[in-house]
Amino acid sequence: MGHVFTKLSSALILFTILFSGCSMKNNKSAMNPQDSIMKAKISEFALVRLTTDLNTLTAKEKEMIPLLVEAADIIDAIYWKQTIGDKQAFLDTIADSLVRRFAEINYGPWERLNGNKPFVKGLDERPAGVNFYPKDMTKEEFEKWNDKNKESQYTIIVRGADKALKSVWYHEAYKEETEKAASLLEKAARLAEDPGLKKYLELRSKALLTDDYFASDMAWMDMKTNTIDIVIGPIENYEDGLFGYKTAFEGAILVKDKNWSKKLEKFAAFLPELQSELPVDAKYKKEKPGTDSDLNAYDLLYVSGSSNAGSKTIAINLPNDEKVQLKKGSRRLQLKNAMKAKFDNILMPIATMLIDSVQRANVKFDAFFSNVMFHEVAHGLGLKNTINGKVNVREALKEQYSAFEEAKADILGLFMATRLIAKGEIQGITVEDCYVTYMASLLRSVRFGAASAHGKANMMCLNFFEENGAFQRDAKGCYKVDFNKIKTAIDAWASKILIFEGDGNYEGAKAYLAKNGKVNEKLASDLSRLSSANIPVDIIYEQGLTTMGLK
Repeated sequence: MGHVFTKLSSALILFTILFSGCSMKNNKSAMNPQDSIMKAKISEFALVRLTTDLNTLTAKEKEMIPLLVEAADIIDAIYWKQTIGDKQAFLDTIADSLVRRFAEINYGPWERLNGNKPFVKGLDERPAGVNFYPKDMTKEEFEKWNDKNKESQYTIIVRGADKALKSVWYHEAYKEETEKAASLLEKAARLAEDPGLKKYLELRSKALLTDDYFASDMAWMDMKTNTIDIVIGPIENYEDGLFGYKTAFEGAILVKDKNWSKKLEKFAAFLPELQSELPVDAKYKKEKPGTDSDLNAYDLLYVSGSSNAGSKTIAINLPNDEKVQLKKGSRRLQLKNAMKAKFDNILMPIATMLIDSVQRANVKFDAFFSNVMFHEVAHGLGLKNTINGKVNVREALKEQYSAFEEAKADILGLFMATRLIAKGEIQGITVEDCYVTYMASLLRSVRFGAASAHGKANMMCLNFFEENGAFQRDAKGCYKVDFNKIKTAIDAWASKILIFEGDGNYEGAKAYLAKNGKVNEKLASDLSRLSSANIPVDIIYEQGLTTMGLK
């Protein structure tokens, strides 16, 4: 562990000597350019306070929160180890306070929303496998190696004393941290008054010590009446750019908005009907999605690890375990306060600048909320296993999976929202509102760059839409949706993705993304205009017990 940090140390020390001013004459003039660059980069993130009305919580629920925050902070430390090494040792090498702050935002010296480019002078590119694999390991060596646990989501690969590859379970690699976090979840469980939450916390505590998350995932699916929720553990595989096998640790503490949640209850029941209506051959929609899935709205209270790095999530669709999904579906959590922060601080300013004036009135928060919500629901559509039945889609597409799965959820989310409006099941917004708001959101999320699965997904979609005439860009760089052509483009793009996934076509998916996951010159120019206008790329959080009013 920590071998990425070891490689970085000399470069970082050199960097801090050169730019800290400690050993330079006229250091004021030398600092200004670097300060200007870092200030500009930090200003690309709008600072948002994570708060909610805690009066809805009982005394014991409020007592639980500090325990959950402490557990989330421990998870954060594990994530640092997975990505860079020891957090404090790494940050201590950076003397410049602005560079240090930007490194904290990025969880390392690579700029996550700019293709993972190093922002520390003289530093190598980010290793694709970060600390999940030895840096000198090749793909060929890994694939030839015979080990039953090597592709597990919950192992890291190291070299033993004999230099041979070895799988190490997460709970062994991060023993001290997982034991502490498990103890805190156990203490929180003793305070839990909701039976479902109590059971989940007890089982999640055990899962951190065993790397067997199935029972706790099933218990998380069964929670229906809890007000507090927590997502914690190794969840998403976006961080593993080598194979897409390994999951990164994250934590998110949530408080349910029961009034908003009540409005969303009915939509999961439409999944089988909408699955049958997917614009693709029957063999690519033969699985029956679970209808036990529930939709709820939450306020995000605290976030750590992977979910705090890079582009901030505004909705959650879990568990990722296909066995749980086929048995119980999944839960879709809409993070209302994070979503509203992105809409107000980013999406509306982008729409004002880049969406045709005639269609700007179609950009609405309720349409944004619906598109995002059904993005998460749409993860349950299509296939979990390839049509030949030999392997699941995630395994078949390897490191290409995340980008195509996000692309699928994005376009099928729009497909679902517009279908349900047409059926009269969604009131207050129009199909046109969803189309134009989706277009503005595409322009928002392509700014996340090629290092993000969501960024890649949206770049592919924008390029596909352009090829199929779904929008026009005028001479001023404003985008206007063609309401007649976009529906056909949506169906065609959805079909293409579903076929890639259903066939498990790794080589085809890889080639398609390489060709179409790029920003063209005109779009690059438009995105540059957004930066020049100081429109944030994303949000970062002011959070903690003091911000919550609990300290």
